[in-house]
Amino acid sequence: MTLGVNIDHIAVLREARKINDPDPLMALGICAQNGADQITIHLREDRRHIHDNDAKKIIASSPVPVNLECSINPDIIDIVCKLKPHRATLVPENRAEVTTEGGLDVIGKSDAISDAIERLHDAQIEVSLFIDPAINAVEQSHALDADMVELHTGHYANIYAMLYSSLPYSHHAIEELDLPRDELKSKLQEALDAIKTSASHARSIQLAVAAGHGLNYQNVKAMVDIDTITELNIGQSIVARSVFSGLASAVKEMKALCQR
Repeated sequence: MTLGVNIDHIAVLREARKINDPDPLMALGICAQNGADQITIHLREDRRHIHDNDAKKIIASSPVPVNLECSINPDIIDIVCKLKPHRATLVPENRAEVTTEGGLDVIGKSDAISDAIERLHDAQIEVSLFIDPAINAVEQSHALDADMVELHTGHYANIYAMLYSSLPYSHHAIEELDLPRDELKSKLQEALDAIKTSASHARSIQLAVAAGHGLNYQNVKAMVDIDTITELNIGQSIVARSVFSGLASAVKEMKALCQR
């Protein structure tokens, strides 16, 4: 299984003080030398962490492929087509959100997504769609001519965290918050089954499958065990651990957990 290391949160730390340190560009070699197969960054419309110049330098300098997450906003797609990352992952964006809250509405926004995919393909950029783990979303992604889907694992991660640490990984309140432990375990299995079923169906129709969101050193094993998922994109937990152990060690440890 390949590991994409999302380095957005290095830029988050920089932006907390609006200075030039730490520079996310410095993470590229460390990540690649310690097991990262890919660098993932998100160029948000509000530029809250990664900036245009960051994206340009990272794509030009990375020793491993760069997966650039972005919205379907035509102005953003213009930029991505010029930057030419190895892959663009189309994600939903809400200016008020702390982090991405769910998958793309691939049915309701199919026309806009189709236009974005066509433009990215014309620029010879591979396209992945960040979707909820649901069969209809997988089917629609295939119909839209995506090359890959990335399954949103946030629901699974939230329930896992409530079971084993008493708090959700995210600040978002979810319906299972006050459920008894036995029901939470059942909900966790349902969330895991949805990911497995969606991944299996995606592979059966020739879509490559990645997964990500809320994954960490405790909950990642269940994703590694799903053999139809070939890539994980993980960021916040790696950068958080690096504060204490260093980035090299944090990436190396996560890569070890990704081994089947």
